[in-house]
Amino acid sequence: MTTVRLTAAQALVRYLACQWSERDGQRQRAVPGIFGIFGHGNVCGLGPALEEEPGRELAFHQPKNEQAMAHAAIGFARASNLLSTLACTASIGPGSTNLLTGAATA
Repeated sequence: MTTVRLTAAQALVRYLACQWSERDGQRQRAVPGIFGIFGHGNVCGLGPALEEEPGRELAFHQPKNEQAMAHAAIGFARASNLLSTLACTASIGPGSTNLLTGAATA
């Protein structure tokens, strides 16, 4: 048995890439992509983990502001009948505070 050593960000990306949902025999990715605005809080860990992911399972989309990406993720989830959604990430501070409006709406 071999040990796989991963950073927290690498483990998170692999975990999200392995999630699937199924309804009525139809199987699809639960998290097919990630919205993100990189800043000092997540650029060093999550950025390289997304780039190094084998097969690039998760698409990365860079929006213009945090509140818009949260609302877009909600819209994506509703359009897919709540079978999948898009993950959102932002740097710590005011950017993450803007995600709260979208989380409250969801």
